[in-house]
Amino acid sequence: MKVRAHVFISGRVQGVFFRDSTRRMAHRLGVTGWVKNLPDGRVEAVFEGDEEAVKKIVEWCHEGPPAARVDHVEVHYEPFTGEFETFKIRW
Repeated sequence: MKVRAHVFISGRVQGVFFRDSTRRMAHRLGVTGWVKNLPDGRVEAVFEGDEEAVKKIVEWCHEGPPAARVDHVEVHYEPFTGEFETFKIRW
């Protein structure tokens, strides 16, 4: 089953390679979508793909890369759209 997760990550998640690490993890798991920094210091991401792969990357977001400190992860599951061809960092 294909799923979509819209995720907001708070903590020390900017300036610690969170976006690039997320992109690499998404490529490894075959997940599509995007990730970007928000002006309020959070990171926002949309993940689409097989349910198991999306669950794995959402779980990974609770820790992030080694230099990150994740305080909270907010996850909203939404209808799968299939709109993405790959996973990208948005600016």
